[in-house]
Amino acid sequence: MFVPSFYREPDSSWMVDVIRDNPLALAVSNGGCDDGPFATHLPVIFDPETSADPSGDLRGVTLLGHMNKANPHWKALETGSVVLLTFTGPHSYVSPTVYEKSPAAPTWNFTAVHVRGVVRMLGSADETLSVVESTVRVFEKDFGDGWDMTESLGYFRKIVPAAGAFSVDVTGAEGMFKLSQEQPGEVRERVRESFGRSACTYKHETAGLMGRLRGAAAPPSGR
Repeated sequence: MFVPSFYREPDSSWMVDVIRDNPLALAVSNGGCDDGPFATHLPVIFDPETSADPSGDLRGVTLLGHMNKANPHWKALETGSVVLLTFTGPHSYVSPTVYEKSPAAPTWNFTAVHVRGVVRMLGSADETLSVVESTVRVFEKDFGDGWDMTESLGYFRKIVPAAGAFSVDVTGAEGMFKLSQEQPGEVRERVRESFGRSACTYKHETAGLMGRLRGAAAPPSGR
């Protein structure tokens, strides 16, 4: 991912937040000569056994995912292969009407994290079931209503043979946080206030991130 220096994440915790808050990743890996790359949307979590509270450099952190074994992408994965996981955070269109200046050009504010890592296939049903259970725990805590899966574990065991789980040992990560940093402070503040007043959830979330950058200075002219 091309990330101009002014849009790089202030610290690694921003990337951790994007991954946690937007766990539906796009997993991309190489296929055969005739297949081209494979891309699959799937839920991804931090491994609770090794990455309970990642806050620094994401290299060395382990992520967990699972997908349908009927997916040709699953058949193309193998231990030792490299995968790219992309996570999309808050984003929204910026209309020049907010700038209150002319000439101006529209743009799109967005946040994204790209993670590269080495795959380890988890072949057994018990390992796959463990990943599924861990995923449910994380998502019920962060997005659900605290559903207790105990009575459904028997059902899980019946359907889990159709799923395949894998881990990813992160070797590198980069984040793009394009939040109007190229604009003068007063213009950036108008964008943030406009997003904050909107009924759109994406705009509200983007405004929240922009609030964390309120002290950022505009880049030098010509940058």
